[in-house]
Amino acid sequence: MTDIPIEHTIKGYWIARLDITDEGAYAEYRKRNAIAFAAFGGRFLVRGGPHHVVAGTTREHNVVIEFPSHDAAIACYRSPEYQDALQYVKQAGEVDLVIIGGYDGPQPEPSSE
Repeated sequence: MTDIPIEHTIKGYWIARLDITDEGAYAEYRKRNAIAFAAFGGRFLVRGGPHHVVAGTTREHNVVIEFPSHDAAIACYRSPEYQDALQYVKQAGEVDLVIIGGYDGPQPEPSSE
């Protein structure tokens, strides 16, 4: 990872996709992960809900969590609080998780039409 000046810190995101097979384990995971998310400034942008797969594979539950920085997103995952919760999500079903830094560069120009 490159060093990012503090005045230009990008946000960090967790993108998770889950197929839940054990609702009890998932409920315990959600209870415990809240401790880590609160400690590291995690904020849910997407938490389940209807979705449309237009390409590729799908899972039944999709989540996007925003953190104040990419470093905070990584630190949350590595924290003892989240590692405690992680054991339960591993029991709950299949999970894909990506931690990614946000983008703060040029955007497409609005259409003049």
